[in-house]
Amino acid sequence: MRNACSALIVGFAMLSLTACESTGANVGLGVLGGAAAGAGGYELHLNNQKNRVEEDFKDKKIDEKERDIRLDQIKRDSLLQ
Repeated sequence: MRNACSALIVGFAMLSLTACESTGANVGLGVLGGAAAGAGGYELHLNNQKNRVEEDFKDKKIDEKERDIRLDQIKRDSLLQ
């Protein structure tokens, strides 16, 4: 998933850097690239939170019920459901 987000971000960044005839197209590609980068960063943050929850569970800082609650919340917050 991390590689897919990275590829998406790079792809939109390349599109936003291409030479287009109209200024409107450049602005549109820039906005689209910025939105993709923001979404990719958000998903990466959620993945880091998921890993932290799993670590806390392994270290017995939280029980299974708490882990399931937290993972469910992270899943609901994800843009890529």
